[in-house]
Amino acid sequence: MSEPTRLKALEAAGLVHPQAAAVSALLFREGGFFLAQDKVQVKYEMLRAHAVDRWNVSDAASAHGYSRSVFYLVKAGFERAGMTGLLDGRPGRHGPVKVKVKVKVKVTEEIVAFIRSAPVGASGAVLADEVERQFGVVLHRRTVERIQRP
Repeated sequence: MSEPTRLKALEAAGLVHPQAAAVSALLFREGGFFLAQDKVQVKYEMLRAHAVDRWNVSDAASAHGYSRSVFYLVKAGFERAGMTGLLDGRPGRHGPVKVKVKVKVKVTEEIVAFIRSAPVGASGAVLADEVERQFGVVLHRRTVERIQRP
């Protein structure tokens, strides 16, 4: 595969190293098989330089265009998932948001009577706090405001 074709494929896959110009490792200076724009290859060679060639983390990261903190993230990804761990994770949230389960409590007639007996124009938030204090039932202010309506 020619270098221009390889670069196009890397761009299409979103695998171009954002700091390719900062890669100073000798392997990537010669070109050919080793391409500084290939983000996955650079990450792998950075890990190999540390593990096999015994480079310290700072030198390995710097020579491959990454910071120490990114080195550790790349290493953790590789240890967790092998070569696929060198791919960038998808951006954004992963999976559903965990929401605290609320126990639904039916509003009793006693609570409805209490809310409706409040002065006209009483704040829903204030009444919700009062219901919680007197009855031990947590209501949203909008629920209280709906009950206040005739």
